[in-house]
Amino acid sequence: MSSDWPLWEVFVRARGGLEHRHAGSIHAPDAQIAVRHARDTYTRRMEGVSLWVVRSSDIHASDPAQAEELFEPAVDKIYRHPTFYDLPEPVKHM
Repeated sequence: MSSDWPLWEVFVRARGGLEHRHAGSIHAPDAQIAVRHARDTYTRRMEGVSLWVVRSSDIHASDPAQAEELFEPAVDKIYRHPTFYDLPEPVKHM
């Protein structure tokens, strides 16, 4: 029964060169079937060129309550921001 199957998160890339975006979730017994279910559910109209499926239980996220301490150290590293660099004319599209 599908309710006993693990939950998978589905990410779809709409076309080459774009990032994968979360499309939704499905239940499937294994990764191969998860990809097939994801294809059937989220790319029925030729919307995608690539699929990722990840078991929901394998996703670990940061705690929003700890965001300040987690991301605070990046604030004092302004040299990491590209605003301090002059780009050559051929790469102005960056």
